Amino acid sequence: MNARTGAPTESAAPGASSARGHTPDDVITASAVVKTYGRGTAEVRALDGVSAGIPRARFTAVVGPSGSGKSTLMHCMAGLDTVTSGSIVLDGVEITGMSDRALTRLRRERIGFVFQSFNLLPQLTAYENIVLPVTMAGGRPDRELVDHLVAVLGLAGRLSHRPAELSGGQQQRVAVARALVARPAVVFADEPTGNLDSRAGAEVLSFLRRSVDDLGQSVVMVTHDPAAARYADRVLTLADGSVVDFAAPDAAPAAGPLPDRSRR
Repeated sequence: MNARTGAPTESAAPGASSARGHTPDDVITASAVVKTYGRGTAEVRALDGVSAGIPRARFTAVVGPSGSGKSTLMHCMAGLDTVTSGSIVLDGVEITGMSDRALTRLRRERIGFVFQSFNLLPQLTAYENIVLPVTMAGGRPDRELVDHLVAVLGLAGRLSHRPAELSGGQQQRVAVARALVARPAVVFADEPTGNLDSRAGAEVLSFLRRSVDDLGQSVVMVTHDPAAARYADRVLTLADGSVVDFAAPDAAPAAGPLPDRSRR
């Protein structure tokens, strides 16, 4: 049973490669995805026929032991890496076989990223980093959305500061705002709390949770932390490159209002 919605839990049988039936409401559909590295006796099968539908407007955590293929799956779903065989459809677009130029455009227009290392441009202010995806595309930021993100994330007093003048927690909150500012179809978060203390990490996870509940955002997060995974609606578990479970977490923390950390 889903601790947040009360919906019944769906799980795949142990060892199954198909997480669940795909539906039109999926923001991402992966079908029989195989990813190998090397050849012959040196071949490594990072993904072994993975099929999974990632629900739209939901928070999905991807977990598994080191070497399970969770980061590889995220990179393939986001078009950062190619698949050896199989199909990935993102927001209605088949991305396998796309040219590098087309993938770059798709990532710019439909995907937001939050990385463990923040990946902010050091020469830009916090505000300039936040609106960068929109300005790079030649657009104008939605001021109402920017103001909302800044207020909720407690960044109002830090917009003119450069990354070196911000704490780790503040830098990651800037990265979260940047990922959301262009209203992407999906946000991929790769170990977003890995470089944060527990308090800052909880704030970032709480806002990702609220972006789903309040903004209808689709979020896919790779994490090794079971506590972080409990913020999700569903947890996709991988082992040895295959899906072994796709279920609701046992218990999910409530996503209450974020405290103002603008002075931190």
